[in-house]
Amino acid sequence: MTDELQTRLDEERDFLRALRSYDDELAGAGRVFLETVRAAARLKEACSGRCVSMFGSARFPEDHPHYQLARETARRLAEAGYTIVTGGGPGIMEAGNRGAKDAGGRTIGLNIRLPMEQKPNPYVDDFIEFDHFFVRKVMFVKLSSAFVLMPGGFGTLDEIFETVTLMQTGKIESFPVVVLGREFWQKMGNFVLDTMLAEGTIDEKDVELFSFAETPEEAVDIIGRELPNHTGST
Repeated sequence: MTDELQTRLDEERDFLRALRSYDDELAGAGRVFLETVRAAARLKEACSGRCVSMFGSARFPEDHPHYQLARETARRLAEAGYTIVTGGGPGIMEAGNRGAKDAGGRTIGLNIRLPMEQKPNPYVDDFIEFDHFFVRKVMFVKLSSAFVLMPGGFGTLDEIFETVTLMQTGKIESFPVVVLGREFWQKMGNFVLDTMLAEGTIDEKDVELFSFAETPEEAVDIIGRELPNHTGST
């Protein structure tokens, strides 16, 4: 880990640890503000067309079926004219960017600086690094016309459920969220339907914020069908 990365990580830990003095909080907020506006300026130039973000685990190698599914889905999306946005790292992120390049499409990577430095995969055209997870998530939302959710871990769940909460509460306009990999997500889906919906913690219309797809073709069809009703920023 470089000294610069360690300093950035220490600053973020301090920012999130507890309430501090006015001057310290102001300095931390200033860093967040600058990261936000700099990323927004870069991304406005990087994505001139419609963008689809793909989320999933960094741990799947290229011979894994989930990697291959993500790659093929991204290829078909790129053929349909979409720019593919990922976290810019390995696994599903690499598969998404790689699939887009297979079709001659454009790709963007929104990386997060971590103690184990995540290097950009070789299929990214525009690569932007973030210190703060929450600023990065804001950029995914601002940039994207649709999300594709692949099998993943805590980070994948964090990214998707925060976005769906924003849709549920009317903080952002709803856009297509396509879940791929039914076998992987089946138990989560059962929990949403059999526990959350059954107990009344969500409504039936909230379940409709997700669309499930089994194949790349179906995922592309869902996005193409739903996007005419979406008037987002891209």
